[in-house]
This record gives sequence, structure tokens and C-alpha cells, in this order.
Amino acid sequence: MLRRPASAPLVWDLPTRLGHWLLVLLVTGSLVTGQLAGSWIEWHGYSGLGIIWLLSFRLAWGVLGSTYARFLQFFPSPARLRLFFRGQWYGLGHSPLAALSVLALLAVLLVQAGAGLFSADDTGFAGPLRALASAAWAERLSGWHRLSANAVYGVIALHVAAIAWYRYRGKSLTAAMIDGYAREGDGESACGGGVSVFLLACALASMLTYAASGLWIVPEPVVATPAW
Repeated sequence: MLRRPASAPLVWDLPTRLGHWLLVLLVTGSLVTGQLAGSWIEWHGYSGLGIIWLLSFRLAWGVLGSTYARFLQFFPSPARLRLFFRGQWYGLGHSPLAALSVLALLAVLLVQAGAGLFSADDTGFAGPLRALASAAWAERLSGWHRLSANAVYGVIALHVAAIAWYRYRGKSLTAAMIDGYAREGDGESACGGGVSVFLLACALASMLTYAASGLWIVPEPVVATPAW
């Protein structure tokens, strides 16, 4: 880990850092349990709901959170991308290229987790919202869920490659995501995103996850077949 300057600004707040590492754990667990299948498939569903909670929280935090966690602050506009590729972009937080990677990862995981809610396969697993989809749509979404796993692997590979490249260039992205402080660059520390905003983002994420869990769906009554 590169040494942090005494005057380094705080870039990544605690919720952003915790959410990042929890997402790493849950995505890893989801990919592994999906491959193992069998008795592990139930845990695959649990990790999927956990991912939905984290994605929902990140979307809310990207609007309500602290300075460098907000999407508007790091959105990779064409102008910012041009400056970056010309070597003229300077700033704290995500670079325009890193921002593209972050948004791509969020989009792929949203498709992957969202499709999994309605999917069903021959292992006996059925997503929590399977009852809301027709058989044709369930089959289609199951296919999307399987195919998008390849996109998840691809985005993760690009993310790891970017981290390795920056490390090779003498920069540590991982260190900043551990303690929150930038290793280089000048600017103001992150502000905003207090406790009340954090609790609001948690509440919004919890409501969306409850909706995704299907616990609110009333099962259809089972009609007994007459014995005669």
C-alpha cells in the first residue's frame, strides 16, 4: 500500500467503501454458488438479494451521498473523456475511464440480478418473482441470467486489469478504497452524506429488496383433487 500524504483529502466515505467490498464478496459468492448448484442454489438466491440491496443502496447513495460518490460528480461525459485521453484531466475520485467501468459494472449486475428474480431452471431453482412472469418470459430471463454471467466475468477482468495497470504506474486504487484517502491530487475532502441520508438510502434499498424478495406475493391456494 502506498504511503498516504499527511494532507491527503478524504475521497471515499465509509458507506461507499463498505458497499464496494461487500459487493466483491457477494458477487464472488453468487458466481461460486451458481456454478456449484445443487444444495448451494439456495445460497445463490440469498446472495442475489444481497446484491440487489447493495445495488439499490449504491444508486440511492449516488444521488444523496457524499461528494465523490455522486454520479453527477464523476459522470463520464464526452468532454471529460476527451480531456482524459489527452492527458489533461485532473481531479479526485473516479477518472472518466474508471467511471465508465463503474457504470458498466452496475448496469451488468442490475441486469444479472434482475433477470435472476424471474428465472427458473432445471435444477429446481425459481427466482422469488417467478410467479409474476409467464413461462415464456421466465425462460427468456433465465437465458439472460446465464449469459450475463459472462459479462460479469468480463467487467470484473477489466476492473482488475485497470487496478493492476495503475499499480504498475505507481498508483494504488486499492489503498484509497480501504482507508478512503487519495494518494495523489489536491482538492477538498468529501462532504455530505450524513447519518440521516445514510439511513434514508438504507430504507430505500430495504424496500426495494423486500419487493424483490417476493415475500409479499400471496401463493395461489392448492385445490385438493377428489379421491373418487
